[in-house]
Amino acid sequence: MAWRRLLLLVVVVIVALLVFMSAGGAATTTVDVKHYGAKGNGVDDDTKPLMTAWKAACGSAGAVTMLLSPGTYYIGPVQFHGPCNASTLTFQLQGTLKADTDLSRFRNDWIEFGWVTGLTVAGGVIDGQGAASWPFNQCPFRKDCKVLPTSVRFVNTRNTAVRGVTSVNPKFFHMALLQARGVRMSGLRISAPAGSPNTDGIHIERSAGVSITDARIGTGDDCISIGQGNDGVDVARVRCGPGHGMSVGSLGRYAGEGDVTRVRVRDVVFTGTDNGVRIKTWENSPTKSSAAHMLFESLLMVDVRNPIIIDQKYCPYYTCEHKYVSGVTLQDIQFKNIKGTTTTPVAVTLRCGVPCQGLVLQDVDLKYKGEGGTSAKCENATAKYVGYQFPKPCT
Repeated sequence: MAWRRLLLLVVVVIVALLVFMSAGGAATTTVDVKHYGAKGNGVDDDTKPLMTAWKAACGSAGAVTMLLSPGTYYIGPVQFHGPCNASTLTFQLQGTLKADTDLSRFRNDWIEFGWVTGLTVAGGVIDGQGAASWPFNQCPFRKDCKVLPTSVRFVNTRNTAVRGVTSVNPKFFHMALLQARGVRMSGLRISAPAGSPNTDGIHIERSAGVSITDARIGTGDDCISIGQGNDGVDVARVRCGPGHGMSVGSLGRYAGEGDVTRVRVRDVVFTGTDNGVRIKTWENSPTKSSAAHMLFESLLMVDVRNPIIIDQKYCPYYTCEHKYVSGVTLQDIQFKNIKGTTTTPVAVTLRCGVPCQGLVLQDVDLKYKGEGGTSAKCENATAKYVGYQFPKPCT
């Protein structure tokens, strides 16, 4: 009977191998950065070893994992560029990436993933050591400022997943997507002091098919900023605060900007932020564009300064020209089931340049915590109001 059991075992193994091979399964290749000279001791500069390891991982075939085992990897600017031979490439961070504080080494970003398909960035801590650089940031005051480096930027990537990553104290933005297609970001933890300048959590520009879910973002600027040229952005189950809230824009500042379409923000909690959801566009736009088909739904405001705000006269500087209205047309913008508390009497501001088209406010309940009532202010905005409304609609 023993030979029958042995024969059965052989058959099971053969069947398992055939199933594995038919699924295209091949063993994952692991590229350990420490095998390429990385120390991970937080002192030695690991920039070159990481770049060398990336070249090996990118050049390998099949499913590849670039492993950064526990440790602190002190690095300057790195560019992890493709195209790659790997069918899928996982950047597995089990430790901490720590940025150099010498600004002379940097241009516009610190870590850049570019021209890669099937990339996953998972786990670990990304520490931009931004506190040493924030005093040199003049962008809140000057239009011609020198932009400090973003911690992580994804450029021209396809089918990208970013999960379980913690980003702290960037010099400028935490993360940015530029011309990315198909990005899934989940389980992120993003943190910087409330006073840190221009430390947007996630900035999105000229990208399509982006989802951000189950994140906690507390920083010194927008938790999420949706810039020009985006289509299909979905945000769900995010906790935002401190910070400036969640913004579409600013839009209309530069020539040749693309439209923003199909944005959905739902199940988000804003705590102690300057704004809740905000659409901001510049006056005097050099070219025309539109921002359309947006739904902001099931949002909770906890002591938020401006829970709902459309500002088509946006200008963060001391002096601004007011010659022409914004060239950005807003249409089909819906705010549904938005509740909570505001720290200012004006809970809803709809300030349109040219009349906004297709504004809908449904089931809004925002109460001022101070003395007196709560109000709404409108300019060139004729909205449709559905269900319960507090404050009362603009007249």
